[in-house]
Amino acid sequence: MHIDLTGRTAVVTGSSQGIGLAVATGLAGAGADVVLTGRGRERLDAAAESLRSTVPDAAVRTLACDLTTEQGAAELQEAVPAADILVNNLGIFGSRPPLEITDDEWRTYFDTNVLSAVRLIRRYLPGMKERGWGRVQNIASDSALVIPAEMIHYGMSKTALLAVSRGFAKEAAGTGVTVNSVIAGPTHTGGVEDFVYELVDGELPWDEAQREFMRLHRPQSLLQRLIEPEEIANLVVYLSSPQASATTGAAVRVDGGYVDSIVP
Repeated sequence: MHIDLTGRTAVVTGSSQGIGLAVATGLAGAGADVVLTGRGRERLDAAAESLRSTVPDAAVRTLACDLTTEQGAAELQEAVPAADILVNNLGIFGSRPPLEITDDEWRTYFDTNVLSAVRLIRRYLPGMKERGWGRVQNIASDSALVIPAEMIHYGMSKTALLAVSRGFAKEAAGTGVTVNSVIAGPTHTGGVEDFVYELVDGELPWDEAQREFMRLHRPQSLLQRLIEPEEIANLVVYLSSPQASATTGAAVRVDGGYVDSIVP
């Protein structure tokens, strides 16, 4: 399958590393003009350099802004007035004993993982509808469906993203714009490595620590390993393409079989 996104502008939030950077790299490889966002200028510059090393002729811009705020969303839209592809990947995660999660932590997870996406959909969806083409994807998680006991607040926020995606897909009905969630399974990123070592022996070599984490904390995985960010990106690039025009309002899984269900 040849995916050609030439002439399309893609905004990928939280794209200075991990899944976001892999998604941006995949979209650039398909020809899209890509906008990387994050809060740290140095990390964004390094991400752009990494992307260009993989896709030498990539058209890539960076914007340092805090998308957990309305001001940050306004700054992004001022710099990038229109987007054809919006990938809401920005998110935080971490483990906490359930009864110790404070009100402020609940609000922070909702504001960062859910409202940051809602704000940008509000800003970019009208233009997509007017032009008759667009792709919105919200990066959710297996934790939206299989709520981890050690991070209920995170699972809650990802469940909310599924509802957000389905609702905005209805708002975009019949316009040529699709809105979907991507349910990513346990994925190998730098942040996840830190998380793994919070839950298993920190003295173990990485390969052993990963296996122990999957055995103890993610035994449902049919892959029995962490997913690489590029494997998530492959699905996102497809859903961003003209070939995915009939997929909307969906929660599409790239979870390594982690969610024990025979339906998407």
